Amino acid sequence: MAAGKGTRLKSQRPKVLHEVGGMPLLEHVIRTAARLVPSKDVYAIIGHEADRVRAALGHTGVNFVLQSEQKGTGHALMVARDALAGYEHVIVLSGDAPLITSETIGHLRDFHVCEKPAMTLLSADLKNPYGYGRVLRIGPRSSEVKQIVEEKSATAAQKKIHEINSGFYVFAVKDLYAHIGDLSTANAHGEYYLTDMAAVLRNARKRVVAWQTPTPKEVLGGNTRAELADIDQQMRMAKCRQLMADGVTVFYPATCVIDNDVEIAPDSVIEPYVQLLGRTKIGTGSRVRSYCVIRNSEIGERVTVRPGCIMEDAHISAGAIIGPYSHLRPGSEIGEEAHVGNFVETKKIKLGKGSKANHLTYLGDAEIGAGVNIGAGTIICNYDGVNKHKTVIGDAVFIGSDSTLVAPIRVGNRAYVGAASCITEDVPDDSLALGRSRQVVKEGWAREKRASRAKS
Repeated sequence: MAAGKGTRLKSQRPKVLHEVGGMPLLEHVIRTAARLVPSKDVYAIIGHEADRVRAALGHTGVNFVLQSEQKGTGHALMVARDALAGYEHVIVLSGDAPLITSETIGHLRDFHVCEKPAMTLLSADLKNPYGYGRVLRIGPRSSEVKQIVEEKSATAAQKKIHEINSGFYVFAVKDLYAHIGDLSTANAHGEYYLTDMAAVLRNARKRVVAWQTPTPKEVLGGNTRAELADIDQQMRMAKCRQLMADGVTVFYPATCVIDNDVEIAPDSVIEPYVQLLGRTKIGTGSRVRSYCVIRNSEIGERVTVRPGCIMEDAHISAGAIIGPYSHLRPGSEIGEEAHVGNFVETKKIKLGKGSKANHLTYLGDAEIGAGVNIGAGTIICNYDGVNKHKTVIGDAVFIGSDSTLVAPIRVGNRAYVGAASCITEDVPDDSLALGRSRQVVKEGWAREKRASRAKS
């Protein structure tokens, strides 16, 4: 169920698209469901900003059911009647509770199949149950539920009950739709509440049971910014612990932001205050030093990423050294043993094996060979105001400091470009290119200048 607005977030973004652990709330729940059944059997009931939700999560392969008017959780199942007509049972998950695991849902499903009730609800024992509906069982050892009482309707004695309704259910589809029409909107919000199905089914002499999860934190939802922050922290700490168990060193994991899909090989080291985002992959024996932000990039084995680097959609080959303070933009491919140093920016380039650009340089839309040295302050002028143009630099080329290469241009193998040159034409193999005026020295000029100033 993912149709709600999430008013407590005070956001223009749909609630289920707010992110924790590096992906939308709803995507976490979809992934959990897809571990139990094929994606074609997963349905997301959407409503508020439905088009945005479709666009963001269409890649998951799930089906979408539109709840054009949001009249409550019970109404959400009403509009899904046709979609669920061919199923014997339906598992109902909350789209804003991303901590739920497939193991827990699998246990809930198996309990339902074993007990054969009309409705099975997932309950949890919370230390602070305030705000949740309380589960009233027929007896202390009974699996059967007599009633779910909401916080505002509970008596003082009922409020002392710590077993709460999580909002996760399994229904026998036939029983659900035989009686869902009995739900009432006689409540403060004038909505159809799915929790009321417990009483409806009990009145119809159908069995309603509960299975209590041994891990209560899984059922917690993100209704406020503070709750989202808590969930995000839990996810990221769990990710760090999993990485460390797999042989990765993570110093001060509480300071690191590592997304759920990040992959890191054993014997790599992640220093404090690192952000590893999206589908980033890091190979064996690499080290990412503090204050780096790396998104959707692949880092090979034995790579050193020095402090303060930013990367996005980049590929770093084995043994390369990056940084400090390098900016690798999308399409940057850095070869084996290559160096990209401090305050160097790259975009859509291939830098060959053992090549170096160590200082204060911009390299864009370029193919650079092996063993190349790019001097400090070099700029590739790849944009003419309308179009981007490519620069090709051959193997073993030396580009002198403060050079400007105006694309499109080719610098041949083993060529030299003199420092402070502006190169606008191709440079043949084994050539020296100079693109600057001849130095002129006027002896005594400074002395005469000072003298003239003194007279005035």
